[in-house]
Amino acid sequence: MHFQFSRTVWNGSRVALALAVSSLSLGGLAQVSQQTMSFSQARSALHAQSAQLAASRKAVESAQLRREGMQGLGGPSVAATAMAYRYSASVDVDLDPARNALGNALGQLPPGVVGGIAQMPQLPSNYNLQRKDNNASASLSALWPVYVGGLSDAVREGLDGKAQEAQADAATTQDQLHSLLVQRYFTAQLAERAATLRRRALAGVRSHDDAAQRMLQAGVIAQVERLQASVALADAQQQSEKADSDARLARSALARTVHSAAGVQPSTPLFVNLQAFPALQEFQDAALQNHPGLTKVAAKHTQAQALHDASEALRKPQVLAFGMREVNTQGKPNWVAGMAVRWTLWDSVDRDKLAAAGQRAVEQAELTDAQVRSDIALLVEKNWLAVEQARTSYQSGQAQEDLAHALLRLRVAGLKEGTSTSLDLIDAQLNLAKVQTERASAANNYVQALAALLESSGQTAAFEQYMARADIVITPDAP
Repeated sequence: MHFQFSRTVWNGSRVALALAVSSLSLGGLAQVSQQTMSFSQARSALHAQSAQLAASRKAVESAQLRREGMQGLGGPSVAATAMAYRYSASVDVDLDPARNALGNALGQLPPGVVGGIAQMPQLPSNYNLQRKDNNASASLSALWPVYVGGLSDAVREGLDGKAQEAQADAATTQDQLHSLLVQRYFTAQLAERAATLRRRALAGVRSHDDAAQRMLQAGVIAQVERLQASVALADAQQQSEKADSDARLARSALARTVHSAAGVQPSTPLFVNLQAFPALQEFQDAALQNHPGLTKVAAKHTQAQALHDASEALRKPQVLAFGMREVNTQGKPNWVAGMAVRWTLWDSVDRDKLAAAGQRAVEQAELTDAQVRSDIALLVEKNWLAVEQARTSYQSGQAQEDLAHALLRLRVAGLKEGTSTSLDLIDAQLNLAKVQTERASAANNYVQALAALLESSGQTAAFEQYMARADIVITPDAP
């Protein structure tokens, strides 16, 4: 009887092995159209294809070009003016005053002379004068704001702030997309690991279900134990299908993130750094130097100060130099040059309140900077503790995994000796898959917490350095 039981178990293992090989073969066929991609390749694809990153870069270029375009603001400007025109003038001239004056003059002349003049044609009472002609003119004019109270510098300073803000927004977008890539890439890797473990567990449960059927036929176990094995098989089948579905969805999300038309199969494994982690203060100091949020607040302060300076500049006198010269090929051209001073003595706009409003905006930016620094320090601390907790959780799971392996070996030996049931062995296999999945999940939690910590401290670029120094790597097919 004991010999027959061992043979049955061996036959079941052969069936499970055949099914596992078949499953791997089909899986390989299904993944022919998928593209294997490392994390570095995925990051490069994201940077090359992301419309969001491209838009942020265009915003930076626009702000920089606007600043460069205003570099010469406040300098001299020269304009050329030319016009061609035709005119028609019509004027009615009243001649009555001239006639009256002529009559008075005739009254004082000798009679002989007056008689001769009287025979001449008389002046009309009015005369219509009309003139039409074509003409053209051209001139050059120059204007130079010699002194405008610092308005030009204030405008340039404000544009500098705008460019800094655009750069900070672009850096924030890049960091956020990097964290999103980490989330989707390693979540897909976790899903692959979970699906692999579930397939292994299913193969084992199927093997023991077949063995239970043979043992029932041999009269070794009762019908109820056979039914329990069938229920366990159905549950393992359902869990495996769900894990496969989750893995497909995770791969699809990753493919969309890197804008790949084909499916993406992640090749960089989950990892954990077990060596001593840098102190919290190092990350907080790095955050105060590198976090793009602080750069944006500084840019807002620059803009507020520039607006305040521009408001103050409008209260000062303005000195302009100007000149104009006609471009004339005939005769001596006309020209004019001079200086103009303008100082607004009174305006309907309350400039004192506008200046006070600008000062309040500067003070608001300073207070915001202090608050953001405090918030970032707290966020870094939170993420640093999350990394430590995830690493501790992964390390503490080693004892549970060792226990699960030992329990499985014990159940296998007990089944051969008749001290354990097939259901006990199935439970041990499912428990091992569960523990290994939880450890992979802990590793993924560590990776996600690390990415969040590096983002909050402005060190996103250092992620792959930590990945290269990892002590533990967990591939989907790890035993």
